Amino acid sequence: MKNIISLFLGVALSLQTAWAGKAKPPHILWITCEDMSPHLGSYGEKLARTPHLDELANDGIRYTRAFATAGVCAPSRAALITGQYQTAIGAHNMRTLQPQAIQQFSSVKSYSAVPGEETRCFPEYLRKAGYYCTNNEKQDYQFVAPLTVWDENSSKADWRGRGDRPFFAVINLMITHESQIFSRDSEPLEVDPAEVIVPPYYPDTETVRRDIARHLTNVQLMDKQVGEIIQKLKNDGLYEDTIIFFFSDHGDGLPFVKREIYDRGLRVPLIIKPIGNERAESTDHQLISFVDLAPTVLSLAGVKIPDHFHGQAFLGKQKASSARKYFFGARDRMATEVDRVRTVGDGRFQYFKNYMPEKPYYQDLAYRKSMASMREILELKEKGKLNEDQRYWFRETKPEEELFDLQTDPWQLKNLADDPKYALKLKELREAYKNWKNLYPDLGETEELALIRSWWGGDEPPRTAPPELKKRGKRVEILCHTPGASIAYKKSEEETAWRVYDKPIEVKKGDSLYIVAHRIGYLPSERVIWNN
Repeated sequence: MKNIISLFLGVALSLQTAWAGKAKPPHILWITCEDMSPHLGSYGEKLARTPHLDELANDGIRYTRAFATAGVCAPSRAALITGQYQTAIGAHNMRTLQPQAIQQFSSVKSYSAVPGEETRCFPEYLRKAGYYCTNNEKQDYQFVAPLTVWDENSSKADWRGRGDRPFFAVINLMITHESQIFSRDSEPLEVDPAEVIVPPYYPDTETVRRDIARHLTNVQLMDKQVGEIIQKLKNDGLYEDTIIFFFSDHGDGLPFVKREIYDRGLRVPLIIKPIGNERAESTDHQLISFVDLAPTVLSLAGVKIPDHFHGQAFLGKQKASSARKYFFGARDRMATEVDRVRTVGDGRFQYFKNYMPEKPYYQDLAYRKSMASMREILELKEKGKLNEDQRYWFRETKPEEELFDLQTDPWQLKNLADDPKYALKLKELREAYKNWKNLYPDLGETEELALIRSWWGGDEPPRTAPPELKKRGKRVEILCHTPGASIAYKKSEEETAWRVYDKPIEVKKGDSLYIVAHRIGYLPSERVIWNN
């Protein structure tokens, strides 16, 4: 216990010294939810009541054109945590770390994506700068996260326990997830099914309306959870000193929305409450991509943005000189079903490149059929009782290119790629896609098993080399011969958080070090114990 107290005081004293005479870095909180398009009162939602998030929007900035890089969680979370497009780092297939239930239907066994050696989870940079970083609790990054990413990752993790350090905390709310539509089916509804808007690609039935109402009810329940988090922050006297981000990991968890990369599958709510009220109740229409969030957090925290990031900061001292012109998205394997689609949009028009036009739009995924509305839609399809718009999803093939105008066709049911009036826009977005593809590799071009073997050099994942120590006087230097490995260490078995190795460690006689090296995508090294 004495060792832990001494360590805590030493860290606090060193940070106070480092920040002396400087503005202390801000606290930063991410509140994220699952599978939700912009169903908030501040975005015009009429049925789901979201007073807590509406109040947060009143205190901050409401972004109207924020986009995930995928219509499903794991690939989009890979982009969030690395600041890189999932297609460029091999994290594009949903999902790579597969549960056994999926593995039995797939020829691809569970694996971690192997990004380039430069890739790190961005909280590691914050931790090196003195931040206390926690995650509550979902990760799902398409790879096993190294020990260097979080001070704590648990269902109880928040900002408490930070001591005198600034914090970066992520709290993920599951209640709006696709699964909660069918698992909460017997619970009372807070939204009247008779009042919901039924998109034209759905049949207007009692079952469909009920699932939409269930989803909106879950949105209301999620808002209450957000209110509890914010109240806790206020009770701790931290609300005014904390930059708060709220966003969803992609669009709604409903049929023909989740997993798709239409506007409705990628567009998410994004609210940011800054410190101070100079931008309170403001609206920002610039394009934001998920790859922009990591560099923006580092910019706000005063941490240098790495050159290998694909996104750009839109706030803070390292804010990009010009706003983003396009967003990009990708769709690849979904569990057992394989497809490959790429998209680029400018906020109004959206272009699609279908690499497997011979495949149908609809993918027959067992998990999705847990939802009553999905089963009913399929039953009506088999009986020939769907109209043209409702059959749109079930076309047997796709054109190689598609173009939609969200202003005149918000449900994206009319392909304009062959319309000569839109030839210039088609050419513009096609060229934007080609330029993006030339700038960042697209590992979706490589068959999945071949890609895995190219990373592994065989049939088994490589293991990170064991760390090596060199004692130089009163300091210990730690090395790892695996390029791109992060090094975690503790000075005592009693320490719960692994620290990020950044520079030689000062030691005295009797000290011990517990060390693990881990390159993302590799197996972690064996633990090395060193005694002085």
